[in-house]
Amino acid sequence: MKDETSAFSPRDWSGATAPSLQAMEAMADAAFASLPEDFRKLCDGVVVRVDDFPTEDVLDQMECETEFDLLGLFQGRGLAQRGAVAQTGEMPNMVWLYRRPILDYWSEHDETLGAIVTHVLVHEIGHHFGFSDEDMEEIERRAS
Repeated sequence: MKDETSAFSPRDWSGATAPSLQAMEAMADAAFASLPEDFRKLCDGVVVRVDDFPTEDVLDQMECETEFDLLGLFQGRGLAQRGAVAQTGEMPNMVWLYRRPILDYWSEHDETLGAIVTHVLVHEIGHHFGFSDEDMEEIERRAS
């Protein structure tokens, strides 16, 4: 087995920091841009936001034990429930990505941060459309 630390000197990591909210939002934008065009066209009007943690209300609603239990969340009404016409005053559908839980997950798994951000984004948008896990896996495979 190759020693992963031998490829880097301590100086290589001296300036490394965790991605900021803005950097993770840029990752989410890049992940979204890499998704298949037909899928992106279906996402018109879905707003993607990045925050450090879910709100206390969200944690309570989702019955989470800790603030690290939720990597992302779709909030709104899916297309099947929404119908053709939006209600007056209705908030846009939103996908939340939670930076700190994603970073915590990343530290414990052998995946790139970009792959995790893409996975969470696709999974949460998939809720918007009512896609199956197989459908979402195929969308991730097709990401360029």
